[in-house]
Amino acid sequence: MAARRLLVLFGSQTGTAQDTAERIGREAKRRHLQCTVEALDSYDVANLISELLVVFVCATTGQGDPPDNMKLFWRFLFRKNLPSRALCRLDYAVLGLGDSSYPKFNFIAKKLHKRVLQLGGNPLLPVALGDDQHDLGPDAVIDPWLVALWDKILMLYPLPPGLEIISPDVRLPPKYTLHYVAEDSPQPSGVLLQPTAPIAAPSELCPFAAPVVSNQRLTAQSHFQDVRLIEFDVTGSGITYSAGDVVMVQPQNCPEDVQQFCQLLRLDPDRRFVLKPTEPGTALPVLLPQPCSIRHLVTHYLDISCVPRRSFFQLLSCFSTSELEREKLQEFSSAQGQEELYSYCNRPRRTTLEVMWDFPHTTSAIPPEYLLDLIPRIRPRAFSIASSMLAHPDRIQILMAVVQYKTWLSKPRRGLCSTWLASLNPEQGDVRVPLWVKKGGLKFPSDPDTPIIMIGPGTGVAPFRAAIQERVAQGRRGNCLFFGCRQESKDFYCQAEWEELVAKGFLTLFTAFSRDQEEKVYVQHRILENHRLVWELLSSRNAHVYLAGNAKQMPAAVAEALQSVLQLEGGLSPSEAEEYLAALERSRRFQSETWS
Repeated sequence: MAARRLLVLFGSQTGTAQDTAERIGREAKRRHLQCTVEALDSYDVANLISELLVVFVCATTGQGDPPDNMKLFWRFLFRKNLPSRALCRLDYAVLGLGDSSYPKFNFIAKKLHKRVLQLGGNPLLPVALGDDQHDLGPDAVIDPWLVALWDKILMLYPLPPGLEIISPDVRLPPKYTLHYVAEDSPQPSGVLLQPTAPIAAPSELCPFAAPVVSNQRLTAQSHFQDVRLIEFDVTGSGITYSAGDVVMVQPQNCPEDVQQFCQLLRLDPDRRFVLKPTEPGTALPVLLPQPCSIRHLVTHYLDISCVPRRSFFQLLSCFSTSELEREKLQEFSSAQGQEELYSYCNRPRRTTLEVMWDFPHTTSAIPPEYLLDLIPRIRPRAFSIASSMLAHPDRIQILMAVVQYKTWLSKPRRGLCSTWLASLNPEQGDVRVPLWVKKGGLKFPSDPDTPIIMIGPGTGVAPFRAAIQERVAQGRRGNCLFFGCRQESKDFYCQAEWEELVAKGFLTLFTAFSRDQEEKVYVQHRILENHRLVWELLSSRNAHVYLAGNAKQMPAAVAEALQSVLQLEGGLSPSEAEEYLAALERSRRFQSETWS
């Protein structure tokens, strides 16, 4: 009989695909399958030809791009010299996680499914397209798809005689066992940061501890939104970047939350431990030192401020000593309880720590070795770099809106990373932030004579500040910026800087202050008003167009305004204008970077 072995490979950007892959791994173990769950780029892709059963779980990021941890796999899979029957032994299934408010919804999953099929793979099921926009989130698609998947897999690989599926009520062993070390054992050799010159370029596994040089509020004190211009010193880091690149920041939990968490779980924050994998071959978490203190684990690793996923409630219910709490947790983790879980957790954005407060008996019974199964790690946050090395050598600047909003919960919701960064005051001593740089989605033209049209409302202007600084330092003119905000007096970021560049002839600036008059005016209105200039730049001067900002209504409204310009000035029909814009996108003369 063929080995009952399943490989689950994931490409994840925010952690949802990884969480789903690990769920599939747990369900496989309950069916007595040998199962490995691995990030696509950690897996040796050359071994794929000898695999018999693989489930791919992948997200789509940005404008239809693969997540960072599957980019190498992606490049290999699309090599033209791969034989057309390379994967003919493989039974596979693809589960996609996306957001239907983006134009390239689940693009990566669809393309992956098609490519494995081209290479001779045998699909067990049609590709599943999970959607964040669904009222119940991606689980609305995942749940029924997984039922069908297990039916197929158990037909191919029936349960061995005498074995049954392990009930969901039975707790599976933890991924790692936790062993406390004696108080007098040697301390670990520092945190995983590079305050001195690094051996290689800083990365997620080895970030650079950059000193914060300045942390300046750009919006008026009376304005509801706190927006910061923060500057980091990257001298000696080996970091280089261009306009359009992104800085990744590794945030941490605040001391009050760490203290509360330790109290709830009755943990001594200063106790140190080492981790040992339960199953041979399981890698230890690379971002944790060994030995590690409980305080370090909770401060730097466990994402106690994230909104917990369904898998959290599922595992938590296994520890419950209170019948009342256990019943509620089981309801939240059942397929039937998803609407109620959404109302309790997702809609009000309740955090993991707050949920633990609501289930105190269960929380105090959590075995510490299950913490790494229960709570995901803190993900790094991406910020568009808002400066140029040509204007600010050895510096990185970011434009950051501090995330704070109200739900029906009494305590305001706060973004983990932006709240932490906003709290850092370089005047109070040496304040450092772990960071590294990666290539961004926006690429600016290398030809000095190519003009650029930049449309960046709000903090969407950040990458354009970098591009303008870079181009001005190179003596390039032909920089046209459409900037939008609420009020000129309150949130017109970098006003003096823009006005100086306008005076010097380096910048053409159009502003839309939406609340400074009765009729709301947005960037799309300014594009329409300046249709002649926009058309002339596009048709006669081969201009490139860039769009950055919030992904809600703005990108569609801007695309519509550009199509109107093409119709008004270029005499194109609506369908021709749409095709013209699509052609600009294909040739990378129209690029956008939006976020929700």
